[in-house]
Amino acid sequence: MESLLDLYGFLSVVLHAAELVARTAVLGGTVFWLGLALPLAPWLPPGDAAQLRRIGQRAVAWAAAAGIGTALASSGLAVLALGATLDAPLADLLGADFVRAAATAIAAMAVLLAIALAGPEPGRWQRIGLLLAAVALLLGATAGSHAVARTEGQAVLLAATALHQVGAALWIGGLPALLAGFRLSPGSARMVGQRYSAFAAGGVGLILLGIAGYWGGYIGGTEALYGTAYGAMSATKGVMFALLLLLGASNWLLLHRYTASPRGLLRVRRFVEAEIAIGIAVLAVAGSLTSVPPAADLPDDRVTWAEITERFTPAWPRLESPSHGDLAIPRLQAQLDAEWQAKQAAQRPQAFTPGEGLLPPRNAQDIAWSEYNHHWSGIMVLLVALAALLDATGRVPLARHWPLVFLGLAAFILVRSDPEAWPLGEIGLLDSLRDPEVVQHKLAGLLVVGFAVAEWWVRLGRLTGWPRFVFPSAMVAGGVLLLAHTHAISNVKEALLVELSHLPLAVLAVVGGCARFAELRGPAEIARWARWTWPLCLLLIGLLLILYREA
Repeated sequence: MESLLDLYGFLSVVLHAAELVARTAVLGGTVFWLGLALPLAPWLPPGDAAQLRRIGQRAVAWAAAAGIGTALASSGLAVLALGATLDAPLADLLGADFVRAAATAIAAMAVLLAIALAGPEPGRWQRIGLLLAAVALLLGATAGSHAVARTEGQAVLLAATALHQVGAALWIGGLPALLAGFRLSPGSARMVGQRYSAFAAGGVGLILLGIAGYWGGYIGGTEALYGTAYGAMSATKGVMFALLLLLGASNWLLLHRYTASPRGLLRVRRFVEAEIAIGIAVLAVAGSLTSVPPAADLPDDRVTWAEITERFTPAWPRLESPSHGDLAIPRLQAQLDAEWQAKQAAQRPQAFTPGEGLLPPRNAQDIAWSEYNHHWSGIMVLLVALAALLDATGRVPLARHWPLVFLGLAAFILVRSDPEAWPLGEIGLLDSLRDPEVVQHKLAGLLVVGFAVAEWWVRLGRLTGWPRFVFPSAMVAGGVLLLAHTHAISNVKEALLVELSHLPLAVLAVVGGCARFAELRGPAEIARWARWTWPLCLLLIGLLLILYREA
């Protein structure tokens, strides 16, 4: 059970992010089916009308099934963690407020799933049931938000949360169904796209209203955007929101101002695919925000602008590694283990909070070790980016083997990322996997191996079909996982300074992955600029890693 508590913080955030994605897709799919597909179907050719109804039905069914699964997993994990820290009967645990909110959401999604499975053209009462279930799902989700715990301005924050979620559903949640709708005939696809753009515009307005409510209740000032973890994550959401607006505006122009030729619709499809990927990243940030208190609750101990300027002033990279024996963690690990065992024997924890544990001991050599790792990783990523740019010119045949450089990076990550654990440290591999940070590092190393080999085969022409998307998928997934993380409660300022250097890496990874997707899928006019965009994202990632500092 201790292993569960060690990993609970990371798993809870990942599961909550997945639940947010599924719930947003459920609400968006319901709006698409009720508000777009069914009313628009009579105006389309019979074949397109029937297919559009089925698209709405399947969007709700698949999203509701995924939402039920993720909600059960998320709430079940929370109950297990609560049971691991409290000697309370299961009946008392199941009576917790978060369990009731989850039960409401699960019941609502079960109703939506049942109605969707009944057929693509619901009757009058079924439509009313869809609407009521969607409202119940929204209420259940709102009841599990930060706003419920507020003592001041609760009504405004609850309203802002509901508006935010409805807006996200109208815009982001229906995008998978919209993408499927572009498979209709060009005329029908254009009508679907134009109608959906009105929903998306309304969603943008509701999101902005929600942001206005959040600003006063959760953030409280400009300095909180860079001085607290909540503010920094919210600012990152703002950056990605701006990218979504840019893509949405491009789609609106293509659908309303320009001739919707099949080639123009193909461009819209590529932009919608990018919107979906970035939208998932935004929801991952929202899931991560649940593990940190609002900025308004942390008026003290904030990171100042002077501290940020000092930390991020460029310095020459550290290219020489300190001795492993000089690190604080190996020398003190035995002592820490003994103290931990004594503490566990003395008393059970009264409550468990993700991130509440003490940070491991660190000295100057530990900082040098970490900076050395980041700087050499940055150099390797920079080499990859430069080789990819050479490959984009088509004039250097040898440059097509650039993915092999990633294998060196993978080996570097697996060996040096965690000096206290196997293979360098005394902690065995299985025992080290209780630490979420170690798990993420090992997964990152294996992920790098996988997409390096896959992309190399793509460059050699040996890999076709969906496997050729392994590399861009890995970039997007890596960025999303970097955004969906827990936040340390101890040593908040130092943790935030590290986080401020990692947030741009995550955004660049998501954007780079979307660009590589666009290059592979075309059309040619998008592939031309995408071919240069994702290597430039890698270039910036490499430079940020080279400039990384911890002191």
